[in-house]
Amino acid sequence: MPYTQKTIGAFFEEQVSRLPDHEFIIYPDRNLRWTFSEFNQRVDDLAKGLLAIGIGRGDHVGIWARNVPDWLTFMFATAKIGAVLVTINTLYRSFELEYVVKQADLKALVIIDSFRDHDYLETVNSLIPELKSCQRGHLESEKFPKLKNVVYIGPEKHRGMYNTRELIQLGSQCGDEALQAVKNALSPHDVINMQYTSGTTGFPKGVMLSHYNILNNGYYIGERQKFTEHDRLCLPVPLFHCFGCVLGVTAALTHGTTLVPIEIFEPLQVLAAVQKEKCTALYGVPTMFIAELAHPMFEMFDLSSLRTGIMAGSPCPAETMKQVMEKMYCTDMTIAYGLTEASPVITQTRTDDSVAQRVGSVGTALPEIDVKIIDPESGEICEPGVPGELCCRGYNVMKGYYNMPEQTAEAIDADGWLHSGDQAEVDIDGYYRITGRIKDMIIRGGENIYPREIEEFLYTLDGVLDAQVVGLPDEKYGEVVAAFVIRKAGADLREEDVQDFARTRIASYKRPKHVFFVEAFPMTASGKVQKYKLRELAEQKLAAGADDSGKSSC
Repeated sequence: MPYTQKTIGAFFEEQVSRLPDHEFIIYPDRNLRWTFSEFNQRVDDLAKGLLAIGIGRGDHVGIWARNVPDWLTFMFATAKIGAVLVTINTLYRSFELEYVVKQADLKALVIIDSFRDHDYLETVNSLIPELKSCQRGHLESEKFPKLKNVVYIGPEKHRGMYNTRELIQLGSQCGDEALQAVKNALSPHDVINMQYTSGTTGFPKGVMLSHYNILNNGYYIGERQKFTEHDRLCLPVPLFHCFGCVLGVTAALTHGTTLVPIEIFEPLQVLAAVQKEKCTALYGVPTMFIAELAHPMFEMFDLSSLRTGIMAGSPCPAETMKQVMEKMYCTDMTIAYGLTEASPVITQTRTDDSVAQRVGSVGTALPEIDVKIIDPESGEICEPGVPGELCCRGYNVMKGYYNMPEQTAEAIDADGWLHSGDQAEVDIDGYYRITGRIKDMIIRGGENIYPREIEEFLYTLDGVLDAQVVGLPDEKYGEVVAAFVIRKAGADLREEDVQDFARTRIASYKRPKHVFFVEAFPMTASGKVQKYKLRELAEQKLAAGADDSGKSSC
């Protein structure tokens, strides 16, 4: 059996009783420090406030925010009342936000003011014009009939929205009876978290995860790093990803480890936070560690408190791992592999694995998870050293994709095995190595991108007859997006038109870095597009530097 059968709320309250005065969350740049008991009080007040405005068990609450402190308050408050926290990528634009609000059947949407150059308030008000004239809590949206509340994280007041201060104050004036009743009714197998992953069908799919899924996965992830309450984890990865909210938050929660989140990744802030708080663990994708190592002020910081952490999201270069271990003192750095549908970690290296094992593999299977490599055609189990599709089964497998039973059945077979779509092999010692991708996916700096989603988006641009998207190698991000476009007859479509269309409508990491206009696509005899030939063509054009090829950069 996995480690715990408790809900997140119940487990958290046990830690509050065990470590009431122990610091749980620290934001060094804000000088904000919450002990377990202080944070629990804030969580309870917000939970009661949410109940008071009609949000309860099974309701879907979307959160669209960078790593602000109350992101975590909403995560625990929704868990305590059995609401489903739907995490929304901070890089999403109006096209993607509209899809998620509809597809997820959101009853409430929680937002901040902006992220980088994107004004969230302007986007939300343009999608929901009724906010300007409605009473808070009584939203009647023509476009989103199930959405009843928009909540603003922060002290400012905005028309038609509650803010967190008001909800916490409202909750502080309520008794505990309603909250206690809903907590008593919860099951650890209730869906508590929903994350959207890019879909082969052209649109993202909502991965439904339970208390049981993510609490247990977080525990075993923390165990692989030998976490205790004496550890302090610097967390610069986004909370809306499993990397943030499972590998980070639930791994820390289950071990009493102190969280030191960074609102927006910036190498200097990470280095300063590690030094100031004497962090013992640090997370990131390889590009984050590379940026920290390359910062001109790197040598000024004392990072000697560091011991462990996780590098994941894309393959780790051997030289980067060596520098992280030597220059950043992370001698026990680990590598993890997984996917959102698996809660997410399936395999992870150990702190005492060799450098070769940490760079050349993604570790061994976590406890209580069965892993196998199969021949995609026959379904037979592959011998060690023979590549095939990696599949897993256990407590960590998602409950399914929200309102997508056919796609769920494609991902999880009748025997409960989740098919990753990744090509892998295992050695005789049980160490797994990812060797390729069976499914057609691009990984850019740790972000998974399915070409079909970008293709479907490009079809909505006037003048596009057909579009195909491929991934191209990139030194910084691993891969970047390249689009091949066939124009409609008579269409005067230029590269800057595609560039401008994508800039304000889809997330920056999904935007094609390169655009090529062609008359036709290379096809197989059966009529399938030969994407490998498109990759070859793109690489030839880029190498030749042919400006008249139709190439553009976004």
